[in-house]
Amino acid sequence: MNSATSALPLPFDHIEAHAHLSRTDQRLASLIAKVGSFHFKLDECDSVYESLLEAIMHQSIAGKAAQSIWARIKAFGANGQCPTPAELLRVSEDDLRKAGLSRAKVASVRDLAQKTIDGVVPTLAEAEKMSDQELVDRLISVRGIGAWTVEMFLIFRLGRPDVLPIHDYGVQKGFALTYGKRNIPKPRELAKFGERWRPYRTVASWYMWRAVQLAGPSARKIKKAKVKIKVKLKVKPASPSAAKKLAKKKTTKARAVTKLTRKRSG
Repeated sequence: MNSATSALPLPFDHIEAHAHLSRTDQRLASLIAKVGSFHFKLDECDSVYESLLEAIMHQSIAGKAAQSIWARIKAFGANGQCPTPAELLRVSEDDLRKAGLSRAKVASVRDLAQKTIDGVVPTLAEAEKMSDQELVDRLISVRGIGAWTVEMFLIFRLGRPDVLPIHDYGVQKGFALTYGKRNIPKPRELAKFGERWRPYRTVASWYMWRAVQLAGPSARKIKKAKVKIKVKLKVKPASPSAAKKLAKKKTTKARAVTKLTRKRSG
């Protein structure tokens, strides 16, 4: 996400969030005491389109590399600003590839631009009036945008207080560290446990990320649980005719062995 942040106020009371989480969860209360208060500022992207466009840059690559690509993409816009959807659609695939985008990401940014023009991707003002689930359902229709990307938008741009990214590896690992688990929790386990954090699951998630930072190199010991695969072999029963042939073959072989034994003993 955008490293630059604005001074926009959070749309919820973080002091109340601290108090609520500390009352309902002793382990989290201890973590909050170690980390300190919730220091969080919203990203300053001017639109849903721009926020998601930058998020696509960051998918599956390191932060510095993503920022370099993002700078080259912004060069396609007027005055070095984020290109508008129309400006982006005018950029050739070759030029987007030269900027550092994979073919899959080229398809994603073009679909994002077109769906923004078509009104599928809402304006920022429209997004602020929509529920979390409405935004997830709407935005995952864009190619290359999954639930996790939308959740990051909900947290870091809209400042929604009750988002729990159950598939986020950092949140999963922070949970394992905080609650003494040997392995990374399954998403459904994390979702079930996180019900106690409502209506401030965003703040709890932020502290899970901080737990990983506090742990340092020791966080590496937390691994995904090994999956045991049980294979059941189905043996097809022999047909009656095949069974008779097998029995006859065994009988013939047994008689041959008997004759040979008698011959040797005689």
